[in-house]
Amino acid sequence: MTIPAQFDAKQVEEKWYSYWMENNYFHSTPDHRTPYTIVIPPPNVTGVLHMGHMLNNTIQDVLIRRARLKGLNACWVPGTDHASIATEAKVVAKLKEQGINKNDLTREEFLKHAWDWTDQYGGTILGQLKKLGASCDWDRTKFTMDPEMSEQVIKSFVDLYEKGYIYRGFRMVNWDPEAQTTLSDEEVIYEERQGKLYHIKYQIEGTSDFLTIATTRPETILGDSAICINPNDERYTHLKGKKAIVPICNRVIPIIFDEYVDMEFGTGCLKVTPAHDINDKALGERHNLEIIDILNADASLNDFGLHYKGKDRFVVRKEIEVELQTIGALEKVENHLNNVGTSERTKAVIEPRLSDQWFLKMEEMVKPALKAVLETEEIKLYPSRFNSTYRSWLENIRDWNISRQLWWGHQIPAYYYGDGKEDFVVAETKENALVLAQAKSGKSNLTLEDLRQDEDALDTWFSSWLWPMSVFNGVSQPENEEFQYYYPTNDLVTGPDIIFFWVARMIFAGYEYTGKKPFSNVYFTGIVRDAQRRKMSKSLGNSPDPLDLIEKFGADGVRVGLLLSASAGNDILFDEEMCNQGKSFTSKVWNAFRLIKGWEVSETIAQPESAKIAVEWYEAKLQKALVEIEDHFEKYRISDALMTIYKLVWDDFCSWFLEMIKPGYQQPIDSVTYAKAIELLEANLKLLHPFMPFLSEEIWQHIATRSKEEALIVSTWPEIKTVDTAIIASFEFASEVISGIRTIRKDKNIPFKEVIELKVINHEGSSKIFDCVIQKLGNVEAIEYVTEQVAGALSYRVKSNEYFIPISGSVNIEEEIEKLEEELKYLKGFLKSVQGKLSNEKFVSGAPEKVIENERKKEADALSKIATIEQSLQGLK
Repeated sequence: MTIPAQFDAKQVEEKWYSYWMENNYFHSTPDHRTPYTIVIPPPNVTGVLHMGHMLNNTIQDVLIRRARLKGLNACWVPGTDHASIATEAKVVAKLKEQGINKNDLTREEFLKHAWDWTDQYGGTILGQLKKLGASCDWDRTKFTMDPEMSEQVIKSFVDLYEKGYIYRGFRMVNWDPEAQTTLSDEEVIYEERQGKLYHIKYQIEGTSDFLTIATTRPETILGDSAICINPNDERYTHLKGKKAIVPICNRVIPIIFDEYVDMEFGTGCLKVTPAHDINDKALGERHNLEIIDILNADASLNDFGLHYKGKDRFVVRKEIEVELQTIGALEKVENHLNNVGTSERTKAVIEPRLSDQWFLKMEEMVKPALKAVLETEEIKLYPSRFNSTYRSWLENIRDWNISRQLWWGHQIPAYYYGDGKEDFVVAETKENALVLAQAKSGKSNLTLEDLRQDEDALDTWFSSWLWPMSVFNGVSQPENEEFQYYYPTNDLVTGPDIIFFWVARMIFAGYEYTGKKPFSNVYFTGIVRDAQRRKMSKSLGNSPDPLDLIEKFGADGVRVGLLLSASAGNDILFDEEMCNQGKSFTSKVWNAFRLIKGWEVSETIAQPESAKIAVEWYEAKLQKALVEIEDHFEKYRISDALMTIYKLVWDDFCSWFLEMIKPGYQQPIDSVTYAKAIELLEANLKLLHPFMPFLSEEIWQHIATRSKEEALIVSTWPEIKTVDTAIIASFEFASEVISGIRTIRKDKNIPFKEVIELKVINHEGSSKIFDCVIQKLGNVEAIEYVTEQVAGALSYRVKSNEYFIPISGSVNIEEEIEKLEEELKYLKGFLKSVQGKLSNEKFVSGAPEKVIENERKKEADALSKIATIEQSLQGLK
């Protein structure tokens, strides 16, 4: 098989991914092996691959490929999420382009458009993951709206309702005016924004006196139901039993007293709008206030908005400021920094809104989830610093608002048979609902036509919280073989931004339905940011297209580039140079392979001693690296594991080992050493495979003499054996000796082809086992151990050992002495300057410790160099 000079990433990636797929290497079925299971964080069905996906899925692929190599039954379940808000918004926008208004369609008509959209765009991101090399079990691909998946969501809702966990209540919720749906607390992102504080005057009824009240939302005065004052505030005791007049609408409202009001804040007076603030709602309930909702679903003003009816809330805010000013009701306006709640999906400013919604009680569900992470550590979070974030959220959790005013999603299985608030039943099917409705109402003549299903859909997270179970049909059929085999799963790789939305909720569901954890470990990746630390996004235009990066650097290059900078939980400052570094590593490994395969092999020549010791050394280095790699994986330090492999292959294998065993120019290599080189290359490929699957498989398939003929993807992980630390330490010393020879050759222009001698005073008592290697890599004819310094020689030190290279005819001794004396003069002057600083008491007492430390290091370095030069001069003179 001809080996190309350059690694052709594109051709190789297409070839081996197809090969893996054709041979079903990604597929898993239950068997006698220990399972290793990962479920993918399902991306939005309409999404496309971005840098966050790239990082997250590369890490998952590393874990799954390594598990395969370690002999586990590796199962990585892929899939997509229907993403109610995001997808419905896209479909509505597309319909609008076609001149179609969603409100003019029936639910069934709209859903047909939504399914058409999903069918057209739904597979895009999964196809892109294949370009990355993701070895998912594609036969198991799930979609949260698949019939089997939907059945489990509905079953879960009914079960929780029957247990008393789900209830319907009239509550203040977070309303997204753009998506026109309610959101859970976790879907509201708070941002600091510069706004205004409006000081508005309310006239006391029957008097010419005024109360001034500050608000950030002047448009809401049209929904005011009262003014509230602290009963202990002596400034306003005269107002008990009085009323005030709301400017513009001239509505007369009561002045009430409640200790909720902070006397020190503002004027000590609070306007109360029970329909537009959760705290005001509580006040309204205590004082039986009127609820006046001034906003439509799209945040425009309704009939209570008077002449502002139909106008957007922010337009009204500007116009009402002018009107208040005109009528003399605006005392002043100040700049004010405010925390504004925005929609996580649409970015719209959230409105508090009273609404009938479905809620899931959280009080009992959090208990086993808190215990599992924070007490028993049955589930571990990496990095562990996220434990405090997890604790804080769970200990302060509120009931989960699970209903959404959307059509795309799982329709809530509640069926109404009358006009009363309690005239409904909950059932998995309409037929079951009819039986329940007849029994509850006492009306046996009710028919299916009399039932009306709740219009709302369930929060998307209500389906994805079942994901580790539902992908194996574990909610509907908990005793099925696959669920029993694959669940609980092993590792979850995700971003810390969905620790509330998804991670914690999956833990709730796991313990609720199985009494077991859904996974053992959660690895939180960092956020990929640009060089300015900005989160990558399309709107900023700072996010490269991952597929363009793969085209430019190859999938392996991009994977390595990302992972080398991706320590757990820490953000990545992305730079394309990272991917270029990955590509360079790909080339390095490819060229090392080509070098080995280019050697002529001889069955007759004996193995040189230098090659024998080189093999023993690299085997020890490999074992040491394996121990480190295992430790890194155990602690989910994936970046550190890759760096260990990177250094092993680049530095130890390519830069040292191959040099040590390389045959002379146009000379063959002995068959024993060659076989060992191939064996060690195979071991390297196994370590590289999880990170660089395409390159490693391509080289593996080229090596005809490997012991097993199957694909690398299903070979075996190297076995850990005893580490020979002594030989590693001996080579570290020997490598410094070699570096010293190379430095002298370079500095003195002694060509490598010129054979030299080396004489050593072995003060260290260092091992001589690498002398043959020193001779080969330094082109040293002989190494002689002496007891006295050698005259007429260049010298250097390694620790306390002294090394002497007798001068040959190619070095002009007079010129060398002149250079060394000039360098010595400079160094002594430099040393004097440094010591002058260090002897200056004012400098030492006033300078920072790091500066002093740096000066002392300069002194030590100068002294060492002076000693070496003086020794060299002594030998030359």
